[in-house]
Amino acid sequence: MAYFDAASAAPLHPIARQALQASLDEGWADPARLYREGRRARVLLDAAREAAAEAVGCRPDELIFTSSGTRAVHTGIAGALAGRRRVGRHLIVSAVEHSSALHSAELHESAGGTVTQIAVDRTGLVEPSAYAAALRADTALACLQSANHEVGTEQPVAEVAEACRAAGVPLLVDAAQSLGWGPVEGDWSLLAASAHKWGGPSGVGLLVVRKGVRFAPQGPVDERESGRAPGFENIPAIVAAAASLRAVRAEAAEEAPRLRELTERIRVRVPQAVPDVEVVGDPVRRLPGVVTFSCLYVDGEALLHELDREGFSVSSGSSCTSSTLTPSHVLRAMGVLSEGNVRVSLPPGAAEEDVERFLTVLPGAVAAVREKLGAPVASEVAREEDVLVVDSLGKRCPIPVIELAKVIGDVPVGGLVRVLSDDEAARLDIPAWCEMRGQEYVGEEPADKGTAYLIRRVS
Repeated sequence: MAYFDAASAAPLHPIARQALQASLDEGWADPARLYREGRRARVLLDAAREAAAEAVGCRPDELIFTSSGTRAVHTGIAGALAGRRRVGRHLIVSAVEHSSALHSAELHESAGGTVTQIAVDRTGLVEPSAYAAALRADTALACLQSANHEVGTEQPVAEVAEACRAAGVPLLVDAAQSLGWGPVEGDWSLLAASAHKWGGPSGVGLLVVRKGVRFAPQGPVDERESGRAPGFENIPAIVAAAASLRAVRAEAAEEAPRLRELTERIRVRVPQAVPDVEVVGDPVRRLPGVVTFSCLYVDGEALLHELDREGFSVSSGSSCTSSTLTPSHVLRAMGVLSEGNVRVSLPPGAAEEDVERFLTVLPGAVAAVREKLGAPVASEVAREEDVLVVDSLGKRCPIPVIELAKVIGDVPVGGLVRVLSDDEAARLDIPAWCEMRGQEYVGEEPADKGTAYLIRRVS
């Protein structure tokens, strides 16, 4: 089985396993106690903090350990907003942040705060000038991920941090996906990350709050972790997290170029081997091991199951997955095709022969899913004056797009097709199909049921 979902969780690094097992016998006691067992635990905790701080590029007393990366983001945003409440209650986030940041923004807005969401281009990249333009006198905090978790696009953190610093606004960076590859550049103020993204154990996150940043921890006060992360520290897991971070950093210089070559191979050869595919994400500014593409006329969940049967573990941001019936917020913000979406995220050590086998298997898997979906029912195609109408109400992705593709040739050049759909994914996938196939997307309009999407045949 080839595991290609490291962006969700990287396999436990051998060094992490060794450190975890070794510290189980020494790190079980309360590090706040002065007796021998407590002192041993404190030594392990302090050493882990120093190692993690060195990897991040901060002071040890600026770094705390949390119970997860999500908790680190929630704590960082809430504490920074509360600490700067006298300045104002305006928060800035990008449209492609991890859900942990966006959920925090929703909570802040529901409590009376204001939120500005920065748009991205079709590659998932923010424009630093957009952050600069969004900064206001009442801006309390800005947030930006260092690299996107779904498409791998690396963000211009240093430039955004410079604009924020000039305005006196702290910048919180979600570095979960990138920290294992290197420190985050720029004059950021807060940073969050998660150990299971770099091969550490799950259940360990870290939060850095630079000295001088106003920060007011929320919730009941606890003496642990400088009062910012309540609860007894999981010292063996923390030690393993710090050890694995140092280990992957030592390997990054050699492993990153190798994985970049493998993902570039996928980016180039998938569109050659599979028709009607859109590779998404920035082609240059991206993480070493992540490549994402979307396949027209394909059910994302069915494709993932097909690949799983062939021995490949991949993930998807498609609207057609068991967890959601709406497209990924990342793909939606980028305005790219969401149906049949596949994210390949290679872990360190991924074998070249597994990538080659994936490229061999993928065309057949896509073809099998497309064949199973079949053709539209002819009775569902009608005409309203000079407009061809496709009734896809009650049908989920990618059926509305398939039915559009089947009938576009039945109208003359310049003619219109009106697709009726009540699937939210159609709002993203139909315009994406038009761009891929060289047809004109006219727009949408309300319908008696769902929404009507108008497409003009150009060629």
